[in-house]
Amino acid sequence: MPGKNIFSKLTLTIFKKLFSVQENKSLHLDEPKRFLIVRQHNQLGDLLSGVSLFRAIKETYPESDLTLIVSPFNYPGLVKNKFVDRLFVFDKKKIYNPFYFKKFIKLLREQYDVAIVPVVVSISFTSNLIARMSNSKTRIGARYLNGMRNESDFFFDRRVTLDWRMHPDSNVSERSLDIVRPFGINTTNYRSEISFNENDLKEADKFIAKISVEEKDFLIGFHVGAGKPQNRWSAIKFAALIKKLRENYSTKFYITGSSADKEIIRFVEVNLPFNVAFFINRKISEVAALVSKSDLFISNDTGIMHVAGSTNTPQISIFGSTNPFNWAPIGVNKYFVRKSELIDDVSVEDVYSLCNILLAKSRKEINIAK
Repeated sequence: MPGKNIFSKLTLTIFKKLFSVQENKSLHLDEPKRFLIVRQHNQLGDLLSGVSLFRAIKETYPESDLTLIVSPFNYPGLVKNKFVDRLFVFDKKKIYNPFYFKKFIKLLREQYDVAIVPVVVSISFTSNLIARMSNSKTRIGARYLNGMRNESDFFFDRRVTLDWRMHPDSNVSERSLDIVRPFGINTTNYRSEISFNENDLKEADKFIAKISVEEKDFLIGFHVGAGKPQNRWSAIKFAALIKKLRENYSTKFYITGSSADKEIIRFVEVNLPFNVAFFINRKISEVAALVSKSDLFISNDTGIMHVAGSTNTPQISIFGSTNPFNWAPIGVNKYFVRKSELIDDVSVEDVYSLCNILLAKSRKEINIAK
């Protein structure tokens, strides 16, 4: 809309006059101790894929303190994360609450050495503004994202051009580091990380005991939902895969999800001639603990895929419209299946064949351990 474009341009002009900072092309950061990372503009999966950035900061500056600003939608994945010293949930709906606003401003007024706005999918004016309003000596942000100009790059004194058009298959966990690599911050470990404690493990053990998993059984988890419809493998195919696994293996199954997935979960349930267990509306850390105790986890391309990806459990991720080389979890025993941009082009046999390989490998490793 023309009116909206004029308003946006006027807003940018005003902010540029009031808050622009002079660019500093130095790549030296003077041994920073306190970092502020603003990622309130990312979904859960994006945030979990970017844990490599937090790891890189801690590896490069082991004594550093890391504060992370997140959103009400993505913060559960970073609760208890060992690389993050403090989380602050930025909720736009609460910004007019004077008590909340005071708390937020107090956080920004603390002294930071470096503020960073990571960018992998889209540029956020709000995140950029938050970084600018922070009391930071240095602010790092994007100048360009894949050829698209960051129109609010004037908030940053260190401006980085990010362009992966020549490397379209690079993983997001690696891309997340490109905002800080020019400043000598890096890691070779791109794995995600979700920290869970003894209480989370107890909840997982309680659930496993409740469904009577015996030593001979494989424990296999499924996540059948996804926020985006194009990322959902057919519920009837999930049901067919579960039946096929039950016919050929001694197994116990569980399905993860939330209330938002209730319709697709119910559809899978009514299309099975036997009972499966449900681990619904649980904490992210509890889901990670349960997956860590499983023999296999199978998921659509969605946030829980990245939760499972943080564990050592063998995993199969089913992809359609998105590029798995960008988004699939990285690590040993992490596999994906994709046929085309239509996720239902993946057949039950495609996934089952890979299950056979991973379960045979798992059983072999158990026998060797004995």
